[in-house]
Amino acid sequence: MNVASFRAGHNVARILTSASRPQLVSQARARVFRYSTAPPHAAEKSFQNQYKLPRLPIPSLAETAARYKRSLVPILSETDLSRAEKAVDEFVKPGGLGETLQARLHEMDKVENHSWLETIWLNKGYLEWREPSMINVNWWAQFKDSPTFNLDQAPQRGVISDVQIQRAANYASSLLNFNDHVNNQTLPPEYQRTTPLCMNQYKNQFEAYRVAELPRDRIVTTWPSNANYVAVMMRDQIFKVPVEGPNRERVSVKAIEQQLKHVVEAVNNMPAEEKQPAVGVLTSENRDTWAKARQTMLGLSPLNHASFDLINHALFVICLDDYSSDRDIDVSHHNIFHAGDAHNRWFDKSMQFIFESNGRAGINGEHTPADAVIPGRILDEIVRNEKHAEPHNPSSVQLQPVEHVKFVINDEVKETIKQAEVNAKKMIDNVDSCLIHFNEYGSNWLKSVKCSPDAYVQMVLQLAYYRHYGTWTPTYESASTRMFLGGRTETVRSCSVDSVAFVKGFGSKNADTTEKQRLLQKAIQTHLEYMMAASAGKGVDRHLLGLRSMMQTTEEQKRASIFQDPSYIQSMYFRLSSSNMSPGDNFWGGFGPGVPEGYGINYAIGKENIKFSISSLKNCKETNSREFRETILSALRDMKKTLT
Repeated sequence: MNVASFRAGHNVARILTSASRPQLVSQARARVFRYSTAPPHAAEKSFQNQYKLPRLPIPSLAETAARYKRSLVPILSETDLSRAEKAVDEFVKPGGLGETLQARLHEMDKVENHSWLETIWLNKGYLEWREPSMINVNWWAQFKDSPTFNLDQAPQRGVISDVQIQRAANYASSLLNFNDHVNNQTLPPEYQRTTPLCMNQYKNQFEAYRVAELPRDRIVTTWPSNANYVAVMMRDQIFKVPVEGPNRERVSVKAIEQQLKHVVEAVNNMPAEEKQPAVGVLTSENRDTWAKARQTMLGLSPLNHASFDLINHALFVICLDDYSSDRDIDVSHHNIFHAGDAHNRWFDKSMQFIFESNGRAGINGEHTPADAVIPGRILDEIVRNEKHAEPHNPSSVQLQPVEHVKFVINDEVKETIKQAEVNAKKMIDNVDSCLIHFNEYGSNWLKSVKCSPDAYVQMVLQLAYYRHYGTWTPTYESASTRMFLGGRTETVRSCSVDSVAFVKGFGSKNADTTEKQRLLQKAIQTHLEYMMAASAGKGVDRHLLGLRSMMQTTEEQKRASIFQDPSYIQSMYFRLSSSNMSPGDNFWGGFGPGVPEGYGINYAIGKENIKFSISSLKNCKETNSREFRETILSALRDMKKTLT
């Protein structure tokens, strides 16, 4: 996760790189790095380090120009590179347009709460993107099967099982525990070694939601998140389900189970005339289409205002599916990804937890408010704490009744929902997604042979792509910038001169094992250097996005030689969009591809295994996730042989 994710990733989320050219997008998925939650002093509060954090730096024009030109070398011909370098030099020359835009960026930094990138990133990376979020922005993660909440034989379709209810209630209670920690600032602050990390994104998960609007969407977060209820979906019916007392008194897991049973009973016995339309399917639509339908609904009745508010301000969503997907995880993750038909989901909530009737579970997350490492920590805790979900001293307070959420719609909205169903199915059927659970080695072995696990996997992807396509391609990996106030992500451009030398040399008959090892280590070192620069706010992609966003006139756009040159778009056309969600012990996830001809790849490196998810689009003749999976597997095995 964008753990992917996750996230991967990915965000996936997207960057709109041009308003005047065909839209090109790339993932905004946060790389998960190892962090410590053990503070150097006892009883630290969650957000007490925020004031100590430096602001995200604005790189100098010279720094960005030099790193950007180096990133162009492996992907351009000599003629194209010469032209691109002249365009860059023209842009950054003393007295040039670059200096004007840089000055504007510094002025913006003075008025933004956290950083110069904050508003630019939200708008350009997420909210202005009008394609459906379900595949293009959201990320998914599937939890490992529970030894407690698990049925070998799934019930028949149409049945909600006790095991399903129990796991949902258990996780809901753990999530309430986590929300209490965030609200009360008792969640231990995080560090990278001794450097404090920004904790602000933890404020953006509970009671967070995206609103479809024109010309761009809006993201709303609430902290402290004091809602005492969640939204529960079953067969497209939505319920407000109190899970705490009127004064937020915590109750037992059994009490939450009983609330969920009330929902099941209500849906099972609901007269046809009381069933509500599948409004949630609209959240899978083109953002403009959904924004217009939402505005129409708001104009129809005050009830729709209240219903949207109720869903929006729920702490999170629980989706109870009255079916089970295949036990094969290569199949079952699709239900977490998109439900097969976008029904019984609300893709605008930051977190919706999905429970199948056999006990299998996962999450679908809206990427805008936070990067993968944040929900990743939440997910690790709820899976690990299955036996410790009960709150301390639960109250016996009577919970308020569950409430059916209702809507008023007209024929126009009915038709929009029908068309949304058609569009969602078409989009879902076009997704080619599969997994790798590789158990032959993991981080323990990689560290024993002095290889950075993350950089090694990036070189696996470079080698696999070269073998599969006979060439190399611009590649996206996200680095976390949480060392800075409000830090999100920066791009690591994984395709380098040294990665190209490695993939070419690895297949050369003239290169012996020693030479292949040398080429791999050189490529890994170059990758690590870029990762360190990106994590320090010294990458190129966010800075260039900021400079581009400072242009005010058409004349300035024409003068911006760096952006007018074709190399700018070419270097950002990431056919490999990747995200690290390590270690993947308790869950694994994924996201959609960054470009139509590309792959979205989330990976998680455990001590003894490596997990991948691979997504692409079926209507692209150039890509095939299952075939590319086999090439990745061969690269994993062949690279180990070389190092051994």
